[in-house]
Amino acid sequence: MSVTGHKIKAIRAYVVGGGGGDYHDQGQEHWIVNQIATPMSIYPEYRQTRTSFGINALKTLVVEVESNHGEIGVGISTGGYPAAWIVMNHLDRFIVDQPVENVEKMWDQMYRATMYYGRKGVVMNAISAVDLALWDLLGKVRQEPVYAMIGGKVREEISCYATGPRPNLAKEMGFIGGKLPLVYGPADGEEGLRKNIEHAAEMRNRVGDDFWLMWDCWMALDLPYAQKLMEKSSELGFKWIEECFNPDDYWAYRDLKKRAPNNMMVTGGEHEATRYGFRMLMEFSDLDIIQPDVGWCGGLTELIKIGNLAESYGKYVIPHGSGVYSYHYVITKTNSPFAEYLVMSPNADKVVPQYYPLLEGEVIPENGKVKLDDRPGFGVTLSKDANLTQVYKEK
Repeated sequence: MSVTGHKIKAIRAYVVGGGGGDYHDQGQEHWIVNQIATPMSIYPEYRQTRTSFGINALKTLVVEVESNHGEIGVGISTGGYPAAWIVMNHLDRFIVDQPVENVEKMWDQMYRATMYYGRKGVVMNAISAVDLALWDLLGKVRQEPVYAMIGGKVREEISCYATGPRPNLAKEMGFIGGKLPLVYGPADGEEGLRKNIEHAAEMRNRVGDDFWLMWDCWMALDLPYAQKLMEKSSELGFKWIEECFNPDDYWAYRDLKKRAPNNMMVTGGEHEATRYGFRMLMEFSDLDIIQPDVGWCGGLTELIKIGNLAESYGKYVIPHGSGVYSYHYVITKTNSPFAEYLVMSPNADKVVPQYYPLLEGEVIPENGKVKLDDRPGFGVTLSKDANLTQVYKEK
């Protein structure tokens, strides 16, 4: 369908709690907020749960963009009220009245205009949510799925690995691997390290030698601890060790990669943003796999640029989480041969939509694989039952 005459007449921002884009915003019974090593684990009062230090404080950001013909695109990220305020009081001027196809121009203007206070974090989350909504809208105007607009499928289905504490169940559900959240960090000393390795050995025994196992270290480690964990885990056939350090500590990533055994990869980038940060991870740190989150790195517009850069460096791009928003990218790229699925059921025993209950029509893996149909945009709509709080432009 022609996009001639289709302009954006409105942008809306909402905040919602209880899961969705901010998947850490869960009840205390959920595995994702229970004891997992974090940068705050050095403080005993913040070691037992991730919600204790406020990992769920920001909530989910939802952005809608609407055309003058009534089509609506939806994008989701984290950032809550601060991000929603930025969308409605700064970014909106670059969106409203623009032709729907001007995605690159809108992204560039949002990025340049916020450069003095943005570049990463909440501001980039806001830009990402707007960008995803713009791609969704463009697909709905053109009556094309997003993957068709960015190059088309290179495979008919996507194999997925599962992130969660029960890789043995992930294997039963058809996934190609399981990524374990690391429970004990440097503050737990040698005993904690021993417990991590004992747990890893137990999981390896349960899943067998051919099932992938990986560590998700969530920025919690220092270089000596990461090296010990890597060496001991390599003996158990672990495939990679992920996001060990402060995202800005490119030097620690570089040194860990230099010391890595040949059978184990070093990965990261979940909390990195834009092609500039990822250039450091590839060119300077030499990470084996980069893992941008399409809701945090700058949206699909920037993910495509990050991915093209990665291809020139011979690196895999395996986006972090982000469900259907990343699946449309992965299925178009030969250097994205599989995808991550975050197991969002509280006990990690069921396959459920990542953004539940916000989206209708969300694709989920079946027997560990994702197939995308030809529904326009990202193939999703905002749930009528979503308990959204709208954030308005200040007078």
